Amino acid sequence: MTTDQEGALEGVLIVYKEAGWTSHDVVAKVRSLLHGSKVGHAGTLDPSATGVLPILVGRATRIAEYLIDWDKEYHAVLRLGETTDTQDATGRVLTKVDPCEVPEDMLQAVLTRFRGVQQQLPPMYSAVKVGGQPLYKAARAGKTVEREERSIAIHQLEILAGHGRDVALRIVCSKGTYIRTLCADIGQAVGVGGHLLTLERRRVGPLSIEQAMTIDQVAGHLTTGALRGQFISLDQLLFQLPAVVVNDEQAQRVLHGSPIFPMGAGQLPSSPTAVSVRLKDEAGRLLAIGTHDTGRVGSIRIHKVLSHLSH
Repeated sequence: MTTDQEGALEGVLIVYKEAGWTSHDVVAKVRSLLHGSKVGHAGTLDPSATGVLPILVGRATRIAEYLIDWDKEYHAVLRLGETTDTQDATGRVLTKVDPCEVPEDMLQAVLTRFRGVQQQLPPMYSAVKVGGQPLYKAARAGKTVEREERSIAIHQLEILAGHGRDVALRIVCSKGTYIRTLCADIGQAVGVGGHLLTLERRRVGPLSIEQAMTIDQVAGHLTTGALRGQFISLDQLLFQLPAVVVNDEQAQRVLHGSPIFPMGAGQLPSSPTAVSVRLKDEAGRLLAIGTHDTGRVGSIRIHKVLSHLSH
């Protein structure tokens, strides 16, 4: 957790989104609890889904682009034998067959085809924009829009349990993966159709469901003064970026957004492309995110200033 100059709460809260809430509902509620603080989220969950929703507060909203690339883990229930127009349980049933002839070994064999890097067609009921309009608006109007497949990666896909036509799955995947589309595609591949019955997000990057708080718990911690201890700092969230320590003179240049040539840049891992780095002062304060240009000896350009100038 970090604070701004006024001592306001700042950082990331790991919220457990309950069914029926939109991700925007959660953001609005936290903003209300924190009396108008700048609040955002990293990684939308559908209203019917539950689980981990990272809530960004204060300057943490400025680092969302560094969090959305994190992989995600889900527990999903695939219902075999039923297809819906939304690919999940909120939609209208389109087809219904008896899935009892799908043996587990057949399902296991099909799952192997869905592991690894692959192309996925975004569902019509999604916020993906085509021609500036979200697909779900066209879907609600009964239209089907031409859309491009996207590259995704399914890192892990395994059966947790099977109960008749319902199959519980554990999925670890890249950003941009639609689990309901994955379930619909698996159902189609086994020949009986299927849709996503329930979905819980268990993890976003290093943020796990074991750390998550419901909105009521967030409000309770705020009332007792314990919420400050629940925040994760920007520095902790950006742990995957190499850290470069700068001296006082360089720190002032960083806070003005000027490029620098720190000695420590030579110790960064070599890379054929520009590398994002954390810039910290000698006291350990996170100042900014920069880009280390390996093509120019030791040059670091400032991308985002995350701290205040000293007075």
